[in-house]
Amino acid sequence: MAADSVMKWYVVRAIGGQENKVKAYIETEISRLGLSDNVNQVIVPTEKVVQIRDGKKVHREKVYFPGYIMVEANLSGEVPHVIKAITGVIGFLGETKGGEPVPMRKSEVNRMLGKVDELSIQDENIAIPFNIGETVKVVDGPFNGFDGTIEKINEEKRKLEVMVKIFGRKTPLELSYMQVEKI
Repeated sequence: MAADSVMKWYVVRAIGGQENKVKAYIETEISRLGLSDNVNQVIVPTEKVVQIRDGKKVHREKVYFPGYIMVEANLSGEVPHVIKAITGVIGFLGETKGGEPVPMRKSEVNRMLGKVDELSIQDENIAIPFNIGETVKVVDGPFNGFDGTIEKINEEKRKLEVMVKIFGRKTPLELSYMQVEKI
Protein backbone atom coordinates (compact mmCIF):
# COMPACT_ATOMS: atom_id res chain seq x y z
CA MET A 1 0.00 0.00 0.00
CA ALA A 2 1.29 3.42 -0.90
CA ALA A 3 1.89 5.94 1.87
CA ASP A 4 -0.88 8.16 0.52
CA SER A 5 -3.47 5.39 0.62
CA VAL A 6 -4.74 6.38 4.05
CA MET A 7 -8.47 6.00 4.52
CA LYS A 8 -10.17 9.05 5.97
CA TRP A 9 -13.81 9.86 6.56
CA TYR A 10 -15.48 12.51 4.45
CA VAL A 11 -19.00 13.81 4.40
CA VAL A 12 -20.73 13.90 1.03
CA ARG A 13 -23.70 16.21 0.65
CA ALA A 14 -26.57 14.66 -1.24
CA ILE A 15 -30.07 15.66 -2.20
CA GLY A 16 -32.23 15.17 0.90
CA GLY A 17 -34.45 12.12 0.78
CA GLN A 18 -32.20 10.34 -1.72
CA GLU A 19 -29.40 9.36 0.63
CA ASN A 20 -29.79 5.60 0.20
CA LYS A 21 -30.14 5.89 -3.56
CA VAL A 22 -27.00 8.06 -3.75
CA LYS A 23 -25.15 5.62 -1.47
CA ALA A 24 -26.03 2.79 -3.88
CA TYR A 25 -24.94 4.88 -6.87
CA ILE A 26 -21.59 5.65 -5.23
CA GLU A 27 -21.00 1.97 -4.42
CA THR A 28 -21.88 0.75 -7.93
CA GLU A 29 -19.89 3.46 -9.68
CA ILE A 30 -16.80 2.90 -7.53
CA SER A 31 -16.86 -0.86 -8.13
CA ARG A 32 -17.65 -0.43 -11.84
CA LEU A 33 -14.56 1.74 -12.23
CA GLY A 34 -12.44 -0.67 -10.19
CA LEU A 35 -11.79 1.92 -7.49
CA SER A 36 -12.99 -0.25 -4.60
CA ASP A 37 -9.52 -0.21 -3.00
CA ASN A 38 -9.92 3.53 -2.50
CA VAL A 39 -13.36 3.45 -0.91
CA ASN A 40 -13.78 1.41 2.22
CA GLN A 41 -17.39 2.08 3.16
CA VAL A 42 -20.31 4.36 2.51
CA ILE A 43 -22.73 4.94 5.38
CA VAL A 44 -26.05 6.74 5.64
CA PRO A 45 -26.43 7.33 9.39
CA THR A 46 -29.92 6.20 10.37
CA GLU A 47 -31.87 5.67 13.55
CA LYS A 48 -34.61 3.16 14.21
CA VAL A 49 -37.94 4.78 14.85
CA VAL A 50 -41.16 3.12 15.93
CA GLN A 51 -44.27 4.73 14.51
CA ILE A 52 -47.85 3.79 15.07
CA ARG A 53 -49.71 3.49 11.78
CA ASP A 54 -53.30 2.28 11.66
CA GLY A 55 -52.89 1.06 15.23
CA LYS A 56 -49.86 -1.07 14.30
CA LYS A 57 -46.31 -0.39 15.38
CA VAL A 58 -44.12 0.10 12.35
CA HIS A 59 -40.32 0.06 12.57
CA ARG A 60 -38.70 2.51 10.22
CA GLU A 61 -35.18 3.65 9.71
CA LYS A 62 -35.03 7.40 9.69
CA VAL A 63 -32.04 9.17 8.19
CA TYR A 64 -30.28 10.85 11.10
CA PHE A 65 -28.55 13.61 9.13
CA PRO A 66 -30.75 14.24 6.09
CA GLY A 67 -28.68 15.17 3.06
CA TYR A 68 -25.41 13.74 4.36
CA ILE A 69 -23.58 10.52 3.60
CA MET A 70 -20.36 9.41 5.27
CA VAL A 71 -17.68 7.94 3.03
CA GLU A 72 -14.50 6.31 4.28
CA ALA A 73 -12.11 6.68 1.40
CA ASN A 74 -8.69 7.54 0.16
CA LEU A 75 -9.55 10.45 -2.08
CA SER A 76 -6.67 10.16 -4.47
CA GLY A 77 -6.69 10.39 -8.24
CA GLU A 78 -10.13 10.12 -9.77
CA VAL A 79 -12.08 9.16 -6.67
CA PRO A 80 -13.29 12.65 -5.61
CA HIS A 81 -14.31 13.47 -9.19
CA VAL A 82 -16.14 10.16 -9.58
CA ILE A 83 -18.08 10.74 -6.35
CA LYS A 84 -18.91 14.36 -7.24
CA ALA A 85 -20.15 13.34 -10.68
CA ILE A 86 -22.72 10.91 -9.26
CA THR A 87 -26.39 11.84 -9.62
CA GLY A 88 -27.74 13.34 -6.43
CA VAL A 89 -24.32 14.32 -5.02
CA ILE A 90 -23.98 18.02 -4.31
CA GLY A 91 -20.34 17.86 -3.23
CA PHE A 92 -18.13 17.23 -0.25
CA LEU A 93 -18.74 18.99 3.03
CA GLY A 94 -16.06 21.46 4.02
CA GLU A 95 -14.42 21.79 0.64
CA THR A 96 -13.51 25.25 -0.48
CA LYS A 97 -14.29 26.26 -4.03
CA GLY A 98 -11.93 24.19 -6.15
CA GLY A 99 -10.13 23.01 -3.03
CA GLU A 100 -9.70 19.59 -1.51
CA PRO A 101 -12.47 17.91 0.50
CA VAL A 102 -11.74 18.22 4.20
CA PRO A 103 -11.67 14.94 6.15
CA MET A 104 -13.60 14.67 9.40
CA ARG A 105 -11.69 14.79 12.66
CA LYS A 106 -11.27 11.46 14.45
CA SER A 107 -13.41 12.71 17.33
CA GLU A 108 -16.24 13.61 14.94
CA VAL A 109 -16.04 10.23 13.25
CA ASN A 110 -16.15 8.38 16.54
CA ARG A 111 -19.06 10.47 17.68
CA MET A 112 -20.92 9.84 14.42
CA LEU A 113 -20.16 6.14 14.30
CA GLY A 114 -20.79 5.84 18.02
CA LYS A 115 -24.12 7.53 17.44
CA VAL A 116 -24.91 5.18 14.57
CA ASP A 117 -24.02 2.11 16.66
CA GLU A 118 -25.87 3.46 19.65
CA LEU A 119 -28.94 4.07 17.55
CA SER A 120 -29.00 0.60 16.08
CA ILE A 121 -28.49 -0.99 19.50
CA GLN A 122 -30.75 1.39 21.37
CA ASP A 123 -33.89 -0.20 19.98
CA GLU A 124 -32.79 -3.64 21.16
CA ASN A 125 -32.21 -2.54 24.75
CA ILE A 126 -35.58 -1.08 25.53
CA ALA A 127 -36.22 -1.40 29.22
CA ILE A 128 -38.88 -4.02 29.73
CA PRO A 129 -42.08 -2.06 29.96
CA PHE A 130 -43.99 -4.91 31.59
CA ASN A 131 -44.15 -6.55 35.02
CA ILE A 132 -45.25 -10.02 36.06
CA GLY A 133 -48.81 -9.97 37.36
CA GLU A 134 -49.70 -6.93 35.29
CA THR A 135 -52.88 -6.98 33.21
CA VAL A 136 -52.44 -6.29 29.50
CA LYS A 137 -54.67 -6.14 26.46
CA VAL A 138 -53.80 -8.21 23.39
CA VAL A 139 -53.72 -5.83 20.40
CA ASP A 140 -52.50 -8.15 17.66
CA GLY A 141 -53.05 -11.71 16.49
CA PRO A 142 -55.99 -14.08 16.83
CA PHE A 143 -56.65 -13.08 20.46
CA ASN A 144 -56.89 -9.37 19.67
CA GLY A 145 -59.12 -7.64 22.22
CA PHE A 146 -58.63 -10.20 25.03
CA ASP A 147 -57.19 -9.14 28.37
CA GLY A 148 -54.65 -11.26 30.19
CA THR A 149 -52.20 -11.36 33.06
CA ILE A 150 -48.45 -11.55 32.50
CA GLU A 151 -47.07 -14.80 33.95
CA LYS A 152 -43.51 -14.81 32.56
CA ILE A 153 -41.20 -12.38 30.75
CA ASN A 154 -38.54 -13.65 28.36
CA GLU A 155 -36.14 -10.74 27.81
CA GLU A 156 -33.93 -12.38 25.17
CA LYS A 157 -36.81 -13.27 22.89
CA ARG A 158 -38.76 -10.16 23.89
CA LYS A 159 -41.78 -12.37 24.55
CA LEU A 160 -44.35 -12.53 27.31
CA GLU A 161 -46.35 -15.45 28.57
CA VAL A 162 -49.82 -14.06 29.11
CA MET A 163 -52.62 -15.98 30.80
CA VAL A 164 -55.83 -15.19 28.94
CA LYS A 165 -59.35 -16.34 29.85
CA ILE A 166 -60.87 -17.91 26.75
CA PHE A 167 -64.36 -19.40 27.09
CA GLY A 168 -63.97 -19.31 30.86
CA ARG A 169 -60.71 -21.31 30.81
CA LYS A 170 -57.30 -19.82 31.46
CA THR A 171 -55.00 -20.33 28.49
CA PRO A 172 -51.31 -19.35 28.34
CA LEU A 173 -50.26 -17.44 25.21
CA GLU A 174 -46.77 -16.52 24.13
CA LEU A 175 -46.87 -13.00 22.72
CA SER A 176 -44.24 -10.49 21.69
CA TYR A 177 -44.01 -7.12 23.44
CA MET A 178 -45.53 -5.55 20.34
CA GLN A 179 -48.67 -7.67 20.53
CA VAL A 180 -49.85 -6.34 23.87
CA GLU A 181 -50.35 -3.00 25.51
CA LYS A 182 -50.87 -1.91 29.07
CA ILE A 183 -54.42 -1.32 30.16
